[in-house]
Amino acid sequence: MEEIKQRQNPLLTDYASSLNTLTHFNPIFCSVLDSESGTSSPSVRFSKTCLKNVFSVILLFIYLLLMAVAVFLVYQTITDFREKLKHPVMSVSYKEVPLYDAPGIALYPGKAQLLSCKHHYYDHIPPLINPGQPGEIECTTQRINYTDPFTNQTMKHALIVQGPRDVKKRELVFLQFHLNETDQDFSAINYLLFSSFQEFLNSPDKAEFMKDCESSYSSWKFSGGFRTWVKMSLVKTKEEDGSETVEFKQETSVVNYIDQRHKPASDQLFFVVFEWKDPFIQKVQDIVTANPWNMIALLCGIFLALFKAADFAKLSVKWMIKIRKRHFKRRSQAMNHIS
Repeated sequence: MEEIKQRQNPLLTDYASSLNTLTHFNPIFCSVLDSESGTSSPSVRFSKTCLKNVFSVILLFIYLLLMAVAVFLVYQTITDFREKLKHPVMSVSYKEVPLYDAPGIALYPGKAQLLSCKHHYYDHIPPLINPGQPGEIECTTQRINYTDPFTNQTMKHALIVQGPRDVKKRELVFLQFHLNETDQDFSAINYLLFSSFQEFLNSPDKAEFMKDCESSYSSWKFSGGFRTWVKMSLVKTKEEDGSETVEFKQETSVVNYIDQRHKPASDQLFFVVFEWKDPFIQKVQDIVTANPWNMIALLCGIFLALFKAADFAKLSVKWMIKIRKRHFKRRSQAMNHIS
């Protein structure tokens, strides 16, 4: 019997040594005992435990990665929101109107004389009768004198004419001027457009009103010896403080006038037509595309995912520590049994 025990002791010693090496090599994921020992776990339990541990570690790393992505999304969302607040987007919309508020046409003829002013419809202008001679003035006009708003010294003489209103009928205003003599090399008449002729009539201080218009609106010219056709369009811009500014855009076409009169070279005729281009008022405003409610909802979702990921990671770590303790307990029991 002693000889048999001496023969078995080396075998048991080698077996215990190999078991100790195996469990020391992988103490977290797997615990394997030889199937010949009566206290070892079944192979099926070994496979399930191993797979559970591996999947837990993989899921833990996945959730850590998702947490990093969520933190990056929070930073990016806040950065984009601040950039959108600093750089609003221009929004352009169009409003169709059947009738415009009649604009004011301020003309500065100088030495030129207004011969005729008529309203026509459907882009039709009848042939001229006795060009260069005074004709009918069917427009609402008013003359005003005021000082130049930029120099405050020069006196300016303006002829204010009521512009067209009915854009559906293609209403236009046709004006004819005559300049008998000039000491300049180039002959032209200045004009500017402002938004409402009725506001001019209702203004208690018309001179101050015209000074404000000249400071706010651009001025243009039309030359003698030509028929200048001006097609107007209206642009309303909403400022940051809530105020609204009005601007006119123009498309101009010029046609040469064939003057068949016997006249001196300094005698000039001026023809100008004012008409609305289309029935659409262009409205421009700056809008902020960043919606704070969308950002708050996105941040809430991201923080909720962060808390869930942290909770899952904490539970996974606790479960792995518990499995590790159970593994060490089983290994110590196996070693005690073998010894």
